[in-house]
Amino acid sequence: MNWLTTRRHFALMIAPALIIYSVYMIYPILYSLYYSFTDFDGVSANGFAGLANYRQMAQDDAFWTSMRNTGIVLGIALFLLIPLGFLLAVLLGGRVKGSGALRALVFAPAIIAPILVGLIWIFLLDPKIGLVNAFLLAIGVPAHPQWIGGPTLSPYAIGLVYLWQQIGFVLTIFYAGLRMLPRDVMEASSLDGASRWQQLRHIQIPMLRETFGIVTALVVTGVFKVFELVYALTGGGPVHLSEVMVSYMYHITFTTQQYGYGMALAVVVFVVGALASAATFLGNRRKGEAR
Repeated sequence: MNWLTTRRHFALMIAPALIIYSVYMIYPILYSLYYSFTDFDGVSANGFAGLANYRQMAQDDAFWTSMRNTGIVLGIALFLLIPLGFLLAVLLGGRVKGSGALRALVFAPAIIAPILVGLIWIFLLDPKIGLVNAFLLAIGVPAHPQWIGGPTLSPYAIGLVYLWQQIGFVLTIFYAGLRMLPRDVMEASSLDGASRWQQLRHIQIPMLRETFGIVTALVVTGVFKVFELVYALTGGGPVHLSEVMVSYMYHITFTTQQYGYGMALAVVVFVVGALASAATFLGNRRKGEAR
């Protein structure tokens, strides 16, 4: 079996996967980068436009709005989704009657198609027919907030719906991490008189640093792929005020058929998402080395 250790045979073994990766990942990135410097509209021959698309982006208010909205969703995911997912994993990880069924119920939204999740929440958040405003009216609240379709609350509503959809997935990862912790450490701390809060703060959370890092990386990359929820809930409206970066890129590319500008937006989405992911991984790595 010595031939398996040679570089030549190792390269031959990974070649099929590398070819597939190149075709489906690297080529589209280079293809988008090329067309981002053109004025291609999908019909006429593309001409070289230089940095015109990127200059247009810098002056595009809708693009900066989509970037801000993406930041809002990312903030909700980092500061609400991850802590709540961990808290639920701790609560449902103990010997609680019916905890298995509760975990399954919480996880259920994660296996529903995002477009269906959006349709479900339309019937809850729609300002006119939604159950939330109907409930507020029934208890005597006269105001009818525009949870979706309004100029202010739409990105926050999208972030909360994304939280509802993904919290079961985050809970499952944390639950698996908690189950992997050595029981003898927890038992020893109990014998030493440590309270449940002290165990959580000084034992479980420090020992789950890598799990927190994995969850954070998955959440960050997931936020930069949010599209179906926006499409179903608001369609990006009104006047692009609820767009996120991916949905605005889709609108420019396939609705207005500004393919050159759309590819420039795609490049920026890729770069911003890659930088955010790299920052997350580097931060987790430094924390691990500092321990």
